[in-house]
Amino acid sequence: MQRAYYESSLQDFLQRDENLILGILTRNNEYALEDLQRNAWLAEIRILKKQLEVFETGHIIFEYTIPRIGERIDVVYLKSGLVFSLEFKVGEKNYSRSAIDQVTDYVLDLKNFHKASHNRILVPILVATEALERSNDLQELRPGILNVLYCNKSNLATVINAVLQQYDEKELDAGEWIESVYMPTPTIIEAAQALYRNHSVKDIARNDAKAVNLQQTAEAINKIIEESKQKHSKAICFITGVPGAGKTLAGLNIANERHNFAEEEHAVFLSGNKPLVDVLREALIRDESSRKNISKQEATKKVLPFIQMIHHFRDAELITQEPPNEKVVIFDEAQRAWTQEKLSEFMKRKKGVADFTMSEPEFLIDVMDRHKDWAVIICLVGGGQEINTGEAGLSEWFDALATKFPQWEIYVSDKITDSEYVQNKPLIERLSTLNHHIVTTLHLAVSLRSFRSEKVAGFVKALLDADSRCAQRLYTETSKNYPIFLTRNLQKAKEWVRSRAKGTERYGLIASSGAKRLRSCGIWVQSKIDAKHWFLDDKYDVRSSYALEEVATEFDIQGLEVDWSIVAWDADLRFVEDHFEYFKFIGAGWQRVNKVENQQYLKNTYRVLLTRARQGVIIFVPEGDEHDETRHNAFYDETYNYLKKLGLNEL
Repeated sequence: MQRAYYESSLQDFLQRDENLILGILTRNNEYALEDLQRNAWLAEIRILKKQLEVFETGHIIFEYTIPRIGERIDVVYLKSGLVFSLEFKVGEKNYSRSAIDQVTDYVLDLKNFHKASHNRILVPILVATEALERSNDLQELRPGILNVLYCNKSNLATVINAVLQQYDEKELDAGEWIESVYMPTPTIIEAAQALYRNHSVKDIARNDAKAVNLQQTAEAINKIIEESKQKHSKAICFITGVPGAGKTLAGLNIANERHNFAEEEHAVFLSGNKPLVDVLREALIRDESSRKNISKQEATKKVLPFIQMIHHFRDAELITQEPPNEKVVIFDEAQRAWTQEKLSEFMKRKKGVADFTMSEPEFLIDVMDRHKDWAVIICLVGGGQEINTGEAGLSEWFDALATKFPQWEIYVSDKITDSEYVQNKPLIERLSTLNHHIVTTLHLAVSLRSFRSEKVAGFVKALLDADSRCAQRLYTETSKNYPIFLTRNLQKAKEWVRSRAKGTERYGLIASSGAKRLRSCGIWVQSKIDAKHWFLDDKYDVRSSYALEEVATEFDIQGLEVDWSIVAWDADLRFVEDHFEYFKFIGAGWQRVNKVENQQYLKNTYRVLLTRARQGVIIFVPEGDEHDETRHNAFYDETYNYLKKLGLNEL
């Protein structure tokens, strides 16, 4: 990917003819050049030539790439060691909220992911060419990032000079800055959009040495697929990883890469997570419609085959014995596939099939086994992510392979037998009897979701395991870059996430689906959100997560994420003395959960909730009410005191 359409020293820019500069921009433009863009570039060139001639030195960069989101900064001006990010709105008379968010997002992205910008002062400037002058606040939005500055076509030099009077940094090498390593960690929505636009996973995934690169996982999977094609064999791969490690991104990348229509090789990404499918589809549809100026209806037709509900795929294959079109299928959250009992009951009740005797893993392998030559299944497996009754975990997959499909080749990482994946079931013994291969790069060990701290998943695990000493140590290491706060005041929690979030960074309120007594605090988990609006609409839409009015539960948010979260903690999971106890609210009161399997589901629920935020989280634990039998103070106090003991900052 070309990093910029045009770059030169300021002196070269000032001396060069505007038509020559326009020609270079046009030549490097990847898209059809419309008059609107051509005229905007000409206006920018003329304004900059007139305004910047007073500075004599510096470096000008037009259309600098933000790979993570496939966008480009209009102009970057490097001067006196500072990075000025200029967003032009040619012809605009107002400084719009969306434009302010846009230029803010760009500098946040540079600060977080662009190595050469980490230790630099970043200056976002919004240039509304026809707007009135506006006073500016030379304060920092975040360390190393100034508040957005406002100017028009006539006072850009004045605004830049005001900054230069206050800041003077070590000189910056323009070539090194332009070619700097970029280490993005996109949201799953941004990643899906970028992959669908045919960006490489290299453009949108971290490549630092501390993480097992997603590219390595993709290469391992592609090698297995090619070997299966050559040997006319069938293979199943299990990609494991900690929460937020990029498993879904890896799956989407494979689905996007393996569409070789000329070779009749089709791939599909399947998920049983309806909110995830709805949100990703809607995000791709909106993006495709906007970028290509086509109707949403037309965009929908293109997007639907890329991501499908696993239940729709399953139902289509029930009525035929023919092999599916797809040779490669990716099953997201494979640990949540249904047991034989759950699927049989569903088939009898919903589909009128009285004698169905297969688990979901067995049926899905059976469908792909219909292919005469080759087929590959990729299972994406999250540790400790089963959150509902009837979710089989990994054991059901290996039972099916052992009893019905011993000819399939199995590829797993060396972490597959960790407790998070096997839930204390004898998987090692089962694996030893199967045709399995160890591929270490099929495990993603580092969370990309929490790019500010890679130890969040470990901290959450220790917290839920009641391992206080480990949790305290990990909290100390984590909280330096990833704030985790604690409060008993919901309004303070809301003010905290609003004050922390900048630009379009998304925040939201989340809670357990069993947190039914939070209704007394105005948090009603039984009121279903519309995930498309909650995750995708902007901060001025009351249906979005930004409003902090509707609460998402574990079923809504699993596989998705926000930048900043409020986790509301109810009495369904209570800390008592030195351990957690588990409850379910039925009718008018709490009932103890005694079944170990159901306790694990509830524990996993809070694991999901506590690992959804990319940048920070605040935990809200209500005070309780001594006059309410269902909300005794004691139900909440011990949990709060336990979290406080771990060292969490109180608000």
